[in-house]
Amino acid sequence: MNSTIIDTINSKAAAIFQKVIAYRKHLHAHPELSFQEVETMKFVAEKLTELGIEHTAGVGKTGVVALIKAAHHTDEMSCIGLRADLDALPILEETGLDFASKNKGVMHACGHDVHTSILLGTAEILAELRHELPQPVKLIFQPGEEQNPGGATFMLADGVLENPTVKEMYALHVFPEMETGKIGFKEGLYMASSDEIHLTIHGKGGHGATPAACIDPIVIGANLIVQLQQIISRKCNPSIPSVLTFGHFEALGSTNVIPSKAILKGTFRTMDETWRAEALSLIKTQIHALVESQGATVELTISKGYPFLKNDPVTTSNLKSKAAQILGKENVIDLPIRMTSEDFAFYAQQIPVCFFRLGVRNEAKGIIHAVHNSKFDSDDAALLTGMKSMAIAVF
Repeated sequence: MNSTIIDTINSKAAAIFQKVIAYRKHLHAHPELSFQEVETMKFVAEKLTELGIEHTAGVGKTGVVALIKAAHHTDEMSCIGLRADLDALPILEETGLDFASKNKGVMHACGHDVHTSILLGTAEILAELRHELPQPVKLIFQPGEEQNPGGATFMLADGVLENPTVKEMYALHVFPEMETGKIGFKEGLYMASSDEIHLTIHGKGGHGATPAACIDPIVIGANLIVQLQQIISRKCNPSIPSVLTFGHFEALGSTNVIPSKAILKGTFRTMDETWRAEALSLIKTQIHALVESQGATVELTISKGYPFLKNDPVTTSNLKSKAAQILGKENVIDLPIRMTSEDFAFYAQQIPVCFFRLGVRNEAKGIIHAVHNSKFDSDDAALLTGMKSMAIAVF
């Protein structure tokens, strides 16, 4: 890697650091839910206009796509993609920050405000380096990462990988488990697919003292949760990571009241598409068989979500090597697989990608909380690390 490019990226990132902090504070204070990111979209478009970067708003409903042309690049038919997500979560913020959410009950608890701010900062760095760019760069500000079917599907439907063709793409994600200043990589399989299971068991309610006269949906639901785990422990190849979790069990009876219905909600995650399809079929069959054998009925919906995410080994290895040069080898970490999911996986099905982690933890400042937590925060210094990592990816 050209040391001059590294020095230039470092100096330009430092020069706009305070501006990018301001971006992040504004976005954090004005969060919007998935596919409702209208003001966020306007803010991004406004900043791109100020930077003189051509862009189109309203892509994939509330996304923005921009293009930075390379001054000396002759092939305008291909480019490199950089992606950030825009949406927030339905969480009541409890950070006490002076720039805390002004939209009650909505919070950037997954760091998408950080991602968007970093990409805006990276855009400014790359715009100033047009004459050094090896090829054009497409900036993808995507809505709706947090909600099925994922904003990536809408961006793809609107042709985000075309005109010019995106030949590889990069994205980062905040990682509170890792200290600020560090980034993490995992080549190959990294994150799981994610499907949702929603079911309502209809039994027969009655007095708790006369269970024989009832069809108890609580007992049926409890047995169902236990039996479905055997699909994972006995039907799945042990070499395939899989998780089945039910996080919602609602049955509104009382100490002496058997309710007439129970509502269960869960998630199934894995890293193999053949097993994914087989497991969902087994889950469906088992649910109907058990519920009906007990004389109850069931309403079942299985919502197919994001596929597993596989980082391209070459693309990931290349960025890992460049990141070590600009951040220092001691700040580049190898990561294990995770059973969380990301709609960035939809892009990975079509082109080589690298999805990496950005450390945002600072225990001295009390920045220790996980994502999707009402007290989540991100160390400002991570913005610098993020800009450098994203900028170096295109060279």
